[in-house]
Amino acid sequence: MDREASDDPPLDGWTATQPAEERRILVILHQAHSVPGRIGVRLEQRGFQLEACRPAIGEAIPEHLSDYDGVVVFGGPQSANDPHDYIRQEIDLIGRVLKRDMPLLGVCLGAQLMAVQLGARVGAHDEGLCERGYYPLRPTPVGETLLPWPSHVYHWHSEGFDLPAGAELLAQGDVFPNQAFRYGQRAYALQFHPEVTQEMMCRWTTVGAERLRHPGAQPADAHFSGWTQYDPAVCRWLDRFLDSWIGLAFARVPA
Repeated sequence: MDREASDDPPLDGWTATQPAEERRILVILHQAHSVPGRIGVRLEQRGFQLEACRPAIGEAIPEHLSDYDGVVVFGGPQSANDPHDYIRQEIDLIGRVLKRDMPLLGVCLGAQLMAVQLGARVGAHDEGLCERGYYPLRPTPVGETLLPWPSHVYHWHSEGFDLPAGAELLAQGDVFPNQAFRYGQRAYALQFHPEVTQEMMCRWTTVGAERLRHPGAQPADAHFSGWTQYDPAVCRWLDRFLDSWIGLAFARVPA
């Protein structure tokens, strides 16, 4: 996918390399049918071109990052502790992105992969609980300074992450306490799924119906009633979050 013959040059601080209409974001997905959902739609609405890569089905991760202005790593059924080669390659990719101080967003599995790259533990709940459905979210004092957060967010996971050294915890939950963190100024990790659309929710609760029987999971009807109750606030939060992330990410772009 890359178009360069040499390694990425070392950078003291990242700056966007493309005009606004040519900015590209590398999107890592984990199944053949996975989509970036509302995050992808909103990034495209803001003028970004998305380039999807699915390492889990054999697509090669770009060796060089100079053609990209940001990276988003989404969720999937895998564990950040899986021994697959592509999992290690994704963790290494996150390390390269962090080293270059590029804009980075990890969602669910993507957040857990970021935590592993930063030396933190990822694992199952001590009591075997999962989060599937809408669960309460509480911003930390640091998180409150960034933007207003929704009271409940959508989850689909059975593992969580410890807070990496040097990271700032932005939001907490009742079942898995660490829900969002920031590392530096441009890298964010979210345990929850603000990208989920109603169509995606229908697919997850149908294909993954057996997982709704796991301890802590909510029944399917609670997912859809939660959508009606909480999704408008999640949408407002996502718009503000992405604008903030993009604003910080490209703050050093020359006029």
